[in-house]
Amino acid sequence: MIYRFRVILDNDTEEDIFRDLEIRETDSLEDLHNIITQSFGFDGTEMASFYVSNDQWEQGEEISLFDLSEDASARLMNETSLDSIVHEAQTKLIYIYDFLSMWTFYVELAEIAEETEGHDYPNLMFVQGQVPDNAPEKLFKSDTDDDFSSEFEDDLDTNDYDHLDFDENWN
Repeated sequence: MIYRFRVILDNDTEEDIFRDLEIRETDSLEDLHNIITQSFGFDGTEMASFYVSNDQWEQGEEISLFDLSEDASARLMNETSLDSIVHEAQTKLIYIYDFLSMWTFYVELAEIAEETEGHDYPNLMFVQGQVPDNAPEKLFKSDTDDDFSSEFEDDLDTNDYDHLDFDENWN
């Protein structure tokens, strides 16, 4: 079977930027990573991860390109087949490429189809939009306010030791 994915770049522009891809269900997440990077014009040399996602696009389990964990316990793309993660009941993944720039993509299984004889897979089916030169900036929110930085802005004077609840000469 062939999985057809729509991969959408998370951006704040008016223009939709996405790619429609076909890939065999038995291919690995590393194969999907490779066609995503190629179809969006990246060289593929940066760190990347997929995250299992629910219908609200909440980030779940990480599946990484490389194991950087201390105990070698990370789930890896090259060891994970698409059909073990994505299926009719679980259709969404979040893909992050280049953790310094944080290119963020929403990957959704759009269709499961029969393999067409004579076609090469993976296959780039459709291209919409130009990728910007830089990753769209992310605005992080706190739980209590709209602006992340306001979480740390209060009337606390860290140089006023008299009103802090500790002894400045503790050592």
